[in-house]
Amino acid sequence: MTISRPPQRTAVITGVGAERGIGRATAHRFARDGWAIVGLDLDGDAAEKLAAELTERYGVPAFGAAVDVADEASVLAVRDAVAAANLPTVGAVLNIAGITSPVPFLDTTVELWNRIFAVNVTGTYLVTKAFLPDMIAGGYGRVLNMSSVSAQQGGGVFGKTPYSSAKAAVLGFTKALARELGPTGITVNALTPGAVDTDIRVHGTTPEIEEAIVKSIPLGRQASVDDVTSLFAFLASEEAGYLTGTTQNVNGGSYFS
Repeated sequence: MTISRPPQRTAVITGVGAERGIGRATAHRFARDGWAIVGLDLDGDAAEKLAAELTERYGVPAFGAAVDVADEASVLAVRDAVAAANLPTVGAVLNIAGITSPVPFLDTTVELWNRIFAVNVTGTYLVTKAFLPDMIAGGYGRVLNMSSVSAQQGGGVFGKTPYSSAKAAVLGFTKALARELGPTGITVNALTPGAVDTDIRVHGTTPEIEEAIVKSIPLGRQASVDDVTSLFAFLASEEAGYLTGTTQNVNGGSYFS
């Protein structure tokens, strides 16, 4: 399928700091497709370095900045900085930033629980709310939220109860907002990846556990970052304009819904 390129718009992407992470790979994919990029991460140096790299490699406008997605003042400050940068109109928001913790449920604290919800859920809310008016005014918008297969089947043995719960909340947010924004033409969708081949590994995994995970996947491999970014690219395109409120299972068949 050939994905048509709309007039150049800006994609706001959170969680771009990890060298081989999904956020960074998504920024590269969108820049290659002609989007201007706003890359946001708690690590501002990494975000700024990525922006320079994207402009040099793809010739697109790019802006990188530090943000704590869970902090409203931080999000609003970066929204104002983006507005002052005179980039093309925002056409997509990709909420990829997230955190987890391998702490067994009975060892969790309220502080840990709240922080995981703050980054994964409140961060998705704050960044979407900050840039949504630009998309509505521009007449084009795609909100793409990163959830997880953990939201659908639990986090297994890795102590992911807070994370699974937060990612399930992201799915609820996606469906509710999709219904509310339907009359505006703005679409809202979620991705629920399973195991993805990045440098980020769940604490406590071993080669034996990794092998068992792969064996449990009907397609016989972990997802590549390209498997995820290509779906993001499609959902942000004009061709995907009639898809909203959906949960896209990028898991090689490890979970069916």
